[in-house]
Amino acid sequence: MDAPQRVNERWSMDFVSDQLASGRRFRVLNVVDDFSREMVGQLVSVSISGQQVSRFLSQFIDERSKPKHIGCDNGTEFTSKASFF
Repeated sequence: MDAPQRVNERWSMDFVSDQLASGRRFRVLNVVDDFSREMVGQLVSVSISGQQVSRFLSQFIDERSKPKHIGCDNGTEFTSKASFF
């Protein structure tokens, strides 16, 4: 994979999870610009649907501009019928 040469050329996204002291689990979707290493955004919730991810990404595309590529791992958390493209 080639290294990006400018901002908004490639974003990477992935989910992380943790739990509160009460035991309640939550998830965070992190979106990072691979060139600037800027955190484009984070979506935090106890449950994140494909539609929420789509709305979330669309919001940032409206604010910044659409990246040429979005990278993610092939984990099952990215299996959805919702799409923002």
